[in-house]
Amino acid sequence: MKLAAIDIGSNAIRFQVSTVLDSSPTLLFKKLEYVRFPLRLGHDVFTTGRISDKSIGKFKKLMTAFKLLVDLYEVDDYMFCATSAMRESENGLALAQQVASELGVTIHIIDGNREAELINRAIHSFLTEKTYLHIDVGGGSTELNLYVKGKKIKTRSFKIGSVRVLERNDSPAMWEDMEHWVKEHIKKSFGKVTAVGTGGNISKIFELAKMKPGKTISRQKVKDIRDMVEGLSLEERIYKLQMNPDRADVIVPASGIYIQVMEWANASSILVPEVGLKDGIMMYLYEKNVSQKKIEF
Repeated sequence: MKLAAIDIGSNAIRFQVSTVLDSSPTLLFKKLEYVRFPLRLGHDVFTTGRISDKSIGKFKKLMTAFKLLVDLYEVDDYMFCATSAMRESENGLALAQQVASELGVTIHIIDGNREAELINRAIHSFLTEKTYLHIDVGGGSTELNLYVKGKKIKTRSFKIGSVRVLERNDSPAMWEDMEHWVKEHIKKSFGKVTAVGTGGNISKIFELAKMKPGKTISRQKVKDIRDMVEGLSLEERIYKLQMNPDRADVIVPASGIYIQVMEWANASSILVPEVGLKDGIMMYLYEKNVSQKKIEF
């Protein structure tokens, strides 16, 4: 089975094609193609409330290219999902409708809870019976999910993201709301809390920490790396640390969100599975297609 997932985020747009290798009990998604294009829709939306004409032009070209790749790879199923920038923009729905009319592609503009639910599909296999606070920081929003004894008991999306914070479009009231939510729902009876981090910025921090996959990284180490990166100019981050330009400017504000939430939750370490929304979309498509096969007569 070949599947394609397209994650239309606030800082970048990601496209992936994978083939699914099901050799029970292991399910392997083998990557065939991956493209990350730095189209920062959040810059337009969080500043003016609209996607600019220039960005619309680029966006349509990108969707055309991705639809061609979907056709060339002859995938069995695919899904285009858009998150906070498109769902908050005045013209996001109209743009999705134009793409549907011109390319025959449906862009699902999903809310924060649906976004969290899809990402949870990707991280579930990394969790045990412990208490976890999953922190997913995007360009426009942060999704928090609380797991106790293997079950998700609370979820919430906040309009705080790396691009918003970078461009000072975040609200102090939203920060207070997030702090209240964390402190209200994490009980002492839950025991030690381990954070789980998803998003490109925490993955880059994990890489800079030279950690082995599956290991946790301490909150202090995340702070140390944040401080080291903050001490470098944008050019130094790009050339010395091999960051993309659109990663180099948001990694410090994004790090601050992870650190702050961990402090509120009293989580001293964070697990970084290096999966995200596109992986959750893949899992959703696989489960949907397998269940359909099972009920065929």
